[in-house]
Amino acid sequence: MDATPSPDFAALGLEPVLLAVVAELGFAQPTPVQIESIPALLAGRDVIGQSKTGSGKTAAFVLPILQGVALDARAPQALVLCPTRELCAQVAREVRKLGRRHSGLAVLELAGGQPIGPQLAALERGVHVVVGTPGRVLDHLGRGTLPVAAVATVVLDEADRMLDMGFGADVEKILRALPSERRTALFSATLPRGVRALGRTFQRDALPVTIDAPEQATRQIRQVCVAAEADEAFDALCWVLQRFPHESALIFCNFKASVLELVRRLAAAGIHAGRFDGDLDQFHRDQVLAMFRNQSVRLLVATDVAGRGLDVEGLDLVVNYELPQQPDVYVHRIGRTGRAGQPGLAVSLATSAQAGRLRTLEEAAGVTMETLARDARTSGARRVSEALRRPPSMETVLISGGRKDKVRAGDILGALTGEAGGLAGADIGRIEIQDRLSYVAVARGVAQHAVQQLNRGRIKGRRFKASLVGDAR
Repeated sequence: MDATPSPDFAALGLEPVLLAVVAELGFAQPTPVQIESIPALLAGRDVIGQSKTGSGKTAAFVLPILQGVALDARAPQALVLCPTRELCAQVAREVRKLGRRHSGLAVLELAGGQPIGPQLAALERGVHVVVGTPGRVLDHLGRGTLPVAAVATVVLDEADRMLDMGFGADVEKILRALPSERRTALFSATLPRGVRALGRTFQRDALPVTIDAPEQATRQIRQVCVAAEADEAFDALCWVLQRFPHESALIFCNFKASVLELVRRLAAAGIHAGRFDGDLDQFHRDQVLAMFRNQSVRLLVATDVAGRGLDVEGLDLVVNYELPQQPDVYVHRIGRTGRAGQPGLAVSLATSAQAGRLRTLEEAAGVTMETLARDARTSGARRVSEALRRPPSMETVLISGGRKDKVRAGDILGALTGEAGGLAGADIGRIEIQDRLSYVAVARGVAQHAVQQLNRGRIKGRRFKASLVGDAR
């Protein structure tokens, strides 16, 4: 007997305007977490969901939010709390992308580490959806600058991480400040005792949705262990990078000092890598992530600040250069690859003294890692292949105009490929629009020409400064 076919988006109760958007974006079928969550949220029911990043959970709560937004009411109607600035930016991008047919939709990020002046000005003008970190949201509540009387939906995204980072008390204060008549959605990769207690306290008759529990989801990722003592780790990493061809790879370290040292050693071996750690300011974080997403940086060395909220399509490889201490950190690290049902690969370097920790990580992931022996004769920086030393095929162009300047991806593409720009469409890669800046991937051979043409020409009748991002060269 044939299995019951999966419902399409129309069967979930979405309005035609949102169905048109998901069709434009190429979403053929809803994911399991969307099938379970969207009808419940549209019906006004609370949801407590366990689902890994990459399973479609963001759209699962964003689409119901958009369906309920009254565009003529310039007051916050939905609040999404995230543990990090990076995840805030990712969620806000998804809201804008899925809300592309909602004319006048105003989405505001309230994240720490960003100037508060523009946030205050945006709140004064009025916004519809707020995506923020607990600390900054609580700051605005204390100032009286974030009106919440119209908030009908609150979402806690990656609730377990928020509690791990010590935001529990802040989250509770925020929830107590919101209207009692609201729908509350709580999404978490794991559901430890603290998260369940939060749900019991602040949700009513919440629908439990369990999709891809960590040990189930990580079984879809090929997980490999390579033995390497501490003094062999760099040579082992070079062997791994050669053994597993990739377009982009994310390499995790436990400490900022380890990131800096590894980036230095890679550079000395002729291999360019970006870094992503807590010492970078927000501008440079955004910059390196844009470069990594558009593949003008192929290797990114990061601390666990990138373990959550880093959204990169088609990430081929994750390497644990240093094994994490906590099993849930391991699960989130390797979850950056193998997203949305695609195959993924995670390689962990481990010393002989780390056998016990390795077993703990395997239990958390519900797998026995595949063990690979490396040939020391083919390892090491001195034998790094030319494939690793080759520069990325793309460079990144920074343009001094963004979303708030009414610049759209199509405008930039037109400026580059039109009569004035003269570039072929194949020379242009990913275009990422931020509030006041835009990043464009351009084929390396024509990147300088692209910058010259942008600086000579206009975008939507206005002049914007264009430059090559220095680290991409």
